[in-house]
Amino acid sequence: MGEKTYSSSVLLHNWFEDLTLDQDVIKDFIAKKERGELMIQKMGSYKEVLIDKTELAKSRDGYVHFGDNVLLINPGTVDKYAANVHPIRRPMSLTMNVDQSRFLTSTKVDSPCEVSASMELGPTIRNTFVITSVDGSCVGDPLRYGQSFALRTLEGVAGQLYLTSDIKLFLKFAKKSRLQLVNLLDELSFLSCWQVLYFDPQMRLEYDGYPVQANIKVLINHTRTNQALAALQKYYFWTAFGREHEITTNTYYDSHRAEEDLNHWVIVTGNPGVPHGTLFQAPPPICDDEHPTNKHHRASPDLSTQQPNC
Repeated sequence: MGEKTYSSSVLLHNWFEDLTLDQDVIKDFIAKKERGELMIQKMGSYKEVLIDKTELAKSRDGYVHFGDNVLLINPGTVDKYAANVHPIRRPMSLTMNVDQSRFLTSTKVDSPCEVSASMELGPTIRNTFVITSVDGSCVGDPLRYGQSFALRTLEGVAGQLYLTSDIKLFLKFAKKSRLQLVNLLDELSFLSCWQVLYFDPQMRLEYDGYPVQANIKVLINHTRTNQALAALQKYYFWTAFGREHEITTNTYYDSHRAEEDLNHWVIVTGNPGVPHGTLFQAPPPICDDEHPTNKHHRASPDLSTQQPNC
C-alpha cells in the first residue's frame, strides 16, 4: 500500500490514437505547405498578384479609345491658391479594395468589391481599368464627351467587374462620408454607365460630342445620378496595402459654381518609351514663395490646358 503503480513513462487511455492524430496533423500541414495552401502563403500570393505591373494603352492620336487600359488619377491640389481654402491633396488613383478573407476562398476578385483611392500611381492589376462600350461602339473608336461608357477591371484575377454607383439609400451608402456608394459589380447595367465631361464648365457644351483627350483633367459623371466621381482624402481607412481613401459620387462646387479638385480626374495612358510607364506628370509640391529654393514653383502647371503626347 502507498506505492506508486504508475510512472511518467506509462501510457494511459487512448495514447496510440492521440499519437496518430498528432502525426496526421503534421502530415496535413506539410502537404498544404507543399501545395501552397497555407493561409500565410495565400496572403502573400494575394498581394503579389494584385500588385503585378500592367501595360497601359499607348494613344497615337492623343485620344481615349474603347478597349484602352487606363488609369484614373485624381491629380490632387494643383493650384496654390486653392491650398489656402482646402488642405493640400496628393494625387491618388482609383483602386480595387479587395477583402482579404474573400480572396482566400477564390482565385479571382468576387462581386461586390469595394473601391478606394490609393497613393500608388503605377499601373497594376488593382488600378487598371478598361474603357468599355455600352452603346455598341467598336473597340478602337474614340470615346467622346457626353457619351456613356463603362469602366471594367481586367480579365482573370481582377474578375471583369464594372464600376457602379446608385443613389444613397437607408442601408446603402459610403461607410465614412455617408454619401453615394461606389463599388464593383459583375453585372453591366445602367448603374454602371458613366460620362466624361469637359473640365471647363463654360466650354462644356461646345466640347460635347468631341473625342476625349487623354492625360488632361476631366470630370467622370455618373449617368444615373448626375453626380461626379470624387476622391475624398479626409476619409481614410487601412487596408492590406496601407492607408487608402474613400471614393464616392458627389459633385463639389466652389464659389464660382465650378467643380472642385475633388472631382477632377485624369484618364492616363501609357508611355511608349518606358515599360509600365505612364504619361501622368504629378504637379510640383505647393510651397511657400518666400523660400529661396522654391522660386521655380511659383506657378503650378494647369493640367487642363496641357496637350496630350501623341
